[in-house]
Amino acid sequence: MRHRLRALVAALFALPLALAIAPSAHAADPTTMTNGFYVDPDSSAKRWVAANPGDGRTPAINASIANTPTARWFGSWSGTIGTATGAYVGAADSGDKLPILVAYNIYNRDYCGGHSAGGAASPSAYATWIAQFTGGIANRPAVVILEPDSLGDYGCMTQAQIDEREGMLTGALAQFNRQAPNTWVYLDAGNPGWADPATMARRLHEAGLRQAHGFSLNVSNYFTTAENTAYGNAVNRELNARYGYTRPFVVDTSRNGNGSNGQWCNPSGRRIGAPTQLGGGAEMLLWIKVPGESDGNCGVGAGSSAGQFLPEAAYKMIYGY
Repeated sequence: MRHRLRALVAALFALPLALAIAPSAHAADPTTMTNGFYVDPDSSAKRWVAANPGDGRTPAINASIANTPTARWFGSWSGTIGTATGAYVGAADSGDKLPILVAYNIYNRDYCGGHSAGGAASPSAYATWIAQFTGGIANRPAVVILEPDSLGDYGCMTQAQIDEREGMLTGALAQFNRQAPNTWVYLDAGNPGWADPATMARRLHEAGLRQAHGFSLNVSNYFTTAENTAYGNAVNRELNARYGYTRPFVVDTSRNGNGSNGQWCNPSGRRIGAPTQLGGGAEMLLWIKVPGESDGNCGVGAGSSAGQFLPEAAYKMIYGY
């Protein structure tokens, strides 16, 4: 039944079966096709700095956050998605820079946590959306983080829902392989505090990791780079032992300078981490979450909504208090 459900969901993408199960054929390296990472000119931090030139916190936020290359997140708020991704990677390409994009619109998004609930209206709606997302990138170089949190928490999901989600991710990866040959796609693998390495390796594999360039860790979280590197290596050992392959991984370092205090939702006392770069213990260290953007109505962000820029939180994160 599990395989039948996954096949039904994958069929929504109208792709040949051979393509859906083919390993990643990406030969191009987008990091060698560009000269450094793209700084989003319209990030929440950039917008706040521009709107508050006289604020005492502005110089620090501008120097330490707003001008660091950071991912742009795409979802239902992005309008016509192919136009949105096309414009973003086109702007980066015109400056010979490598953009980082996050696809964040899967059906039943954040189903168990709820703070970032939403997403596409159905699996078929997601299939259409991700195909257009990918088509907008086309053959230009890019890095994409695919659906943060989607494999981290299955605790409240039925097996049918798990199969449905894995089918959507497999179909999404097939679209990237078909339409975006110069994009490195990282299937999100949560963080070291969510699932043990063997469990995460199985979830990644069943969601189509063999088709992806790699996997991402610590998105919007706080675990240190060393903790994530150890976890990523452990996941790869499980992948190799169980399925005979490994994949590179990237770490979100945007907010991990002080490590985790065990809380994930707007904890106090956190700090920005190492800036976006190649290497650093992983294939790349990336700022995927903008420091200062709220995780939701919780912690030091009480009264805020997920994604809202909180200048005081950003300012304190620069100095670690």
